[in-house]
Amino acid sequence: MHKKEIVKSCAELIKEKMGKIPSTAIVLGSGLGNLVEKMSDRISLDYSDIPNFPVSTVAGHDGRFVVGKLNGVPILAMKGRVHYYEGYPVESVVLPVYIMAELGIQHLILTNAAGGVNNVEQGDLMAIEDHLGFNLQNPLIGKQNSYTERFPDMSEIYKAEMIRKLESVATELGIKLKKGVYAYSTGPTYETPAEIRAFSVLGASAVGMSTVPEAVVANACGIEVCAISCITNMAAGMQEHRLTHQEVIDTAASVNKKFTELITNFVGKL
Repeated sequence: MHKKEIVKSCAELIKEKMGKIPSTAIVLGSGLGNLVEKMSDRISLDYSDIPNFPVSTVAGHDGRFVVGKLNGVPILAMKGRVHYYEGYPVESVVLPVYIMAELGIQHLILTNAAGGVNNVEQGDLMAIEDHLGFNLQNPLIGKQNSYTERFPDMSEIYKAEMIRKLESVATELGIKLKKGVYAYSTGPTYETPAEIRAFSVLGASAVGMSTVPEAVVANACGIEVCAISCITNMAAGMQEHRLTHQEVIDTAASVNKKFTELITNFVGKL
């Protein structure tokens, strides 16, 4: 795992540059970073200005921390994340979560763009109830560290109470919110039609290339997790045209208004 001094040095720099750190954090996935424009009193810090911190290389992931207030609620936002498929070891992918644990984050909202598999449509928002992580290189493999248990329970990674609050907010706003299981794939290739059929049989509602490594570590660190997928396309074999990242970005942009409205009202419930 990560040496504690690396985690501590990153956390200390973030506190030095950004001041008091809120107890709620959000990771903004592909095409969803515009949420930070709704934050007031913003202070930003580029990932590239933090020694030993991985830098985003994918379109739709700007790569910066932002501290500010969303609807009057203080939050720490990550505008963009890094992925295993970018060539980073899984230890680097989850480094931000260990830093959040060091910073005292209590609630973490993870967001992503995902492909639809079962009972969802393009443009839907879906609360993740559980995940399939067969393709995951488990980020907890290695020597015991001071942030996590050796054998963390995985019964409720995505906190039911947070999902209930999210559903309540969606109902109040008239926003359709689906719930389902997220299947993790390493990428960068999209899944094959055969793989999607297998995921469908196993009960997956959506599939994507992020979120699960962070959720596993956050759960092990005692951070409460809620995760939301934006269904930006239907998965391979479920639509006639070829899958492209541009479609992901375009669909995320089209649902940005309701996504922003949902998150803006949800953070006040935590």
